[in-house]
Amino acid sequence: MVCIGVIIIFGLIILGAWGCPQYKVWQAEMNGKAQLSEAEYSKQVLIQEANANLEAEKLNAQAEVARAQGAADARNVEGLGMTSEEYIQYLWVKKLSLADSSVIYLPSEGGIPVLTLDAKTGE
Repeated sequence: MVCIGVIIIFGLIILGAWGCPQYKVWQAEMNGKAQLSEAEYSKQVLIQEANANLEAEKLNAQAEVARAQGAADARNVEGLGMTSEEYIQYLWVKKLSLADSSVIYLPSEGGIPVLTLDAKTGE
């Protein structure tokens, strides 16, 4: 009976001596696979973010083109035939005329509008 116990203990020691290195190899392989999977997922996330940014930039560019086209169409509809700079000044003066305050518009040499203070409010 003691002999069978010694044989079982000796067998467990041999099994442990063989199984531990095998387990370490298996564990290292699983860790490597997990790291590879995580790296691939991170790469996919970065690609999706880049695609989303690209799509947003394309849409922003289309919006900018539409805005510029609208401004050009507005100049043509109003029959002003102005340059972009002149049209911006025109819109600014037009907006001032709709305001309740008494603001005086003085064009300067560079075409930049100069405001004067309102005599009543001091603003």
